Formats: sequence, structure tokens, C-alpha cells
Amino acid sequence: MHFTKPSPPSDDKRWRIVEATMRRHGYDHNALIETLHSVQQTFGYLDTEALQYVAKALRVPLSKVYGVATFYHFFTLKPQGEHTCVVCMGTACYIKGAPHVVAAISEKYQIQPGETTADGKLSLLTARCIGACGLAPAVVFDGEVAGKVTPEEALQRIGRWTDQ
Repeated sequence: MHFTKPSPPSDDKRWRIVEATMRRHGYDHNALIETLHSVQQTFGYLDTEALQYVAKALRVPLSKVYGVATFYHFFTLKPQGEHTCVVCMGTACYIKGAPHVVAAISEKYQIQPGETTADGKLSLLTARCIGACGLAPAVVFDGEVAGKVTPEEALQRIGRWTDQ
């Protein structure tokens, strides 16, 4: 059966990066996670158009693409803020005070986990477990893992981003 490669959703040149990822994997359906990573890194999040395009290009059901995108905590379906703060809520982090870190950030910046501040500077996220239990409570600030984070330390680090 002949396969016709779908066109990207727009003329945005960043789609070439995503296409290169799919081409490198031979447009194989097993490249779904790798392709979603590529979209996320390129555009910052996964929107509906991107999910539909990836589904067509890799010939997998849209429901499977959506299922993968929503199962893995790394993927986000909404645009993120300029900076991200991911608080681990795994058992060790929870017991060592992660809820207090989340509460402090939520109170100061008036956002809940999964939300971005109105100025687009900060997104607050939570993760089920980032695998850094020895550092509990662990927080990932713009991709950098920090351990034994207190609410005060979290606010101080975020303040460096938001007070600029």
C-alpha cells in the first residue's frame, strides 16, 4: 500500500526539525514518543494540530497519540511560561514537604499546579516522581534538579526569574 506523507500544519520552518526526526525513524509508528519529544522541544508544547499531524505522518490513531501525550508528564498540551518549576510529588518528596513548596509558590504567584502566571513568566507543574528520592523534596527549575528544597529556597530561586 502506498503512503502519502501528509503536509505539516503550517509553513513554519520548525516543522522541518520534526520531519527530520520522523524521517530518521523511517516514519515508523514506534517513533511516536521520539517525535512528540521533537515537537515539544521545537514548539514548547503539543497542540491539537501537532498531534493530528504526527498521527497522520506516523500512521497511528489520534487517540493513541493523545493517550501517549497525556500519559507522560513531560509532555504538555498548553504553552508553558518562560520558566518552569516542576515540584516532585513522589512519596519521599511528599513526606519531606513538597506540598509546602507547592503551597508557597501557589500563594505567592497566584497559580495552581498546571498553570502559568498571567505575565507568562512562570509555569508551576507537579510530577508524580522524578526519581530523585534521595534529594527529597526535589524541584526541577528550568530543567535543573535541586534537592532538599524548602519553600523559602523555591521562592528565592523563582524570584530571580520574576524580579528581572
